[in-house]
Order: sequence, then C-alpha cells, then structure tokens
Amino acid sequence: MAGTVKAIPEGYGSITPYLTVDGGARAIAFYAEAFGARERMRLDGPGGKLGHAEIEIGDSVVMLGDPWPGGHSAPPAGGTVPVTIHLYVEDVDASFARAVGAGAIPLMPVKDQFYGDRSGVVRDPFGHVWHLASHVEDVSPEEIGRRMQAMGDGTGS
Repeated sequence: MAGTVKAIPEGYGSITPYLTVDGGARAIAFYAEAFGARERMRLDGPGGKLGHAEIEIGDSVVMLGDPWPGGHSAPPAGGTVPVTIHLYVEDVDASFARAVGAGAIPLMPVKDQFYGDRSGVVRDPFGHVWHLASHVEDVSPEEIGRRMQAMGDGTGS
C-alpha cells in the first residue's frame, strides 16, 4: 500500500511553518481574531498545554504548539526571533489594523514598498513577527534594483 500514500499529504504545501507559543490555546484565538485563522485540528497535551494544532490562514497551514522540555522553545518575552512570517492579504491596511486591535505590537507602519508591495510589520503577543502585505504593483527585478539603488544614494527616484 506504500505506493498509494502521498509523500506530501493533501492540503499541505512543501513548507509549513511550525510556531512554538507559550499559551497555545490563546494563540489560536489570537490568530483567529487577528488573521482570520481557522482551526483544522488540535491535540491537547498534559497540564492544559497544547500538544499540537493546525490552523489555516488564507490558503496556508500553520502548525503550532506549546513549548516542551528538551524540544521546542518559545521566543523570549520581548526578544527577537530569527525568522519572520510573510502573510499576503487582500487589504493590508485593514489586516494590520485588525492585528493591532487584537493585541499585536506594530513594528513598522504600513507603507508602499519599492518592490511592489504595500506592507507593515507586527509582533504577535507570543513573540513571532509577521510581515503583512498586499501586492500593489508588478515590478521587474531590474526596476527593483534601480529603485533600491536610488534609495541608497538619497535621490529616492
């Protein structure tokens, strides 16, 4: 029967982020309010901890769970994380406001970017950083390079 099992299960992409959060049940509620997440499944662990859960945000799956000794650890309170999550949304201004209203900390206000996105950055209450963006302009790699160079020399054009 091994030939009938898909190596990548139906409904998953090749890469799926896995977030370790201190307060998994609260995190699921926050992601639902802030990003419109829908819970796919949940496995409760001992002592009220979240063993594993899966949520859908847009067309993507995010896995999450509470920290476990000797396993995953959550971001330090108020610390920085080495990985951020880029989330494309239909209306970045509304999504940013909704995330902040749900308790996210704004790190960079929403603005038009030289590479064709309108984006802003928030840190969720669990320490993870999210880049929220809407694509607003198709820009060639050459034009992105030209714009980036112009920003660096102070001309801004």
